[in-house]
Amino acid sequence: MSQELFSLNQDLARLREEGYFVEIRGGLLLMREVPYVDSHRKVRTGTLVSTLTLAGNLTRKPDTHVIHWHGEFPCRADGRPLSEIASESRTQNLGHGVTIQHSFSSKPNANGYPDYYAKMSTYASILAGPATTIQPGISPRVFPPVDDTCGVSAFNYLDTASDRVGIGHLTLQLENDVISLVGVGGTGSYILDLIAKTPVREIRLFDDDEFLQHNAFRAPGAPSLAELRDAPKKVDYLHGIYSRMHRGIVPNATKITDANMSKLDGTTFAFICMDAGDAKLAIVRKLESLGVPFIDVGMGLELVDGSLGGILRVTTSTPECRSHFYSGKVSFLEGGEKDLYASNIQVADLNALNACLAVLKWKKLRGFYRDLDHELHSTFTTDGNLLLNEKGEEDEATA
Repeated sequence: MSQELFSLNQDLARLREEGYFVEIRGGLLLMREVPYVDSHRKVRTGTLVSTLTLAGNLTRKPDTHVIHWHGEFPCRADGRPLSEIASESRTQNLGHGVTIQHSFSSKPNANGYPDYYAKMSTYASILAGPATTIQPGISPRVFPPVDDTCGVSAFNYLDTASDRVGIGHLTLQLENDVISLVGVGGTGSYILDLIAKTPVREIRLFDDDEFLQHNAFRAPGAPSLAELRDAPKKVDYLHGIYSRMHRGIVPNATKITDANMSKLDGTTFAFICMDAGDAKLAIVRKLESLGVPFIDVGMGLELVDGSLGGILRVTTSTPECRSHFYSGKVSFLEGGEKDLYASNIQVADLNALNACLAVLKWKKLRGFYRDLDHELHSTFTTDGNLLLNEKGEEDEATA
């Protein structure tokens, strides 16, 4: 992907052609071996780091004139700091093995830099200028051998959203997960929409149902009439959409049974979005035997006095705490008239909210979001916007 970007974009290609040591890490453009002067008037080298603004695989005008720097604060030849370009000084981990200590601001005009060649080469000249006074002939144009041997991304194009706001290192905490998503109906399809935007290694979809007209009104996106007429399997329809973005989506147009339970082997996290019953219990037992944390979601809505009301549920099971899963919070019985969660009433906005709550909890478990309460069971009541959290029974016993 990195090589493709350099071959398709004149501004990036020109940087390499003129000998600058540039490479792409995630959504960041790096220029290495840039000479500068430190506070002791010694010539050293550092790395310029810019976020990338892309439209697919084509660069756009840089969205900011600010640039980051790995190294000490640069100085003039006499050791005085280049304070006129100072923007911010604090150590930040940008992910992809990139750490910075400073940010610089040098805006050429009201319109900023027209492309990445202008931005990177201008900052390189500002920093290298004083160094050439002390050590004539030194230059950021080092003509390094090109090495584009980087790991294969989970995405078909670069994730510039995380890196442009400095949370790339957090997003990378998700990249080793192999997620099994059991059921891709209303809530499950929204979970897929969210996790497909993360760099998880693999997303396994399990559902044997067809994607029919009523599903179009409970799932993200907007299928065409022709697509609905084809009545594709849900997993195939969703794979066709989200594989445009994520490389690791694996559709399985089947129910998980005792005969194919091995399809869950290798899972590191699971979302269960299916009706209660023996099949669900068997999947839960399998995931427990694998030592896998998982989240089960539920929605119970009732039509009373002309309006809908009900409860959304997100219940988490971890290897450290599982007993609460069998304390009545999650039903494994086939639905009946008195079972609120047996109601098949679903609305897209509540499906999306239920999915958001589940994905938020997964990201908490992985350290992406701060988790102060460590809840393992959450319910959201629609009529009062009431969100209640509970810990597992084992947690309460050891608290």
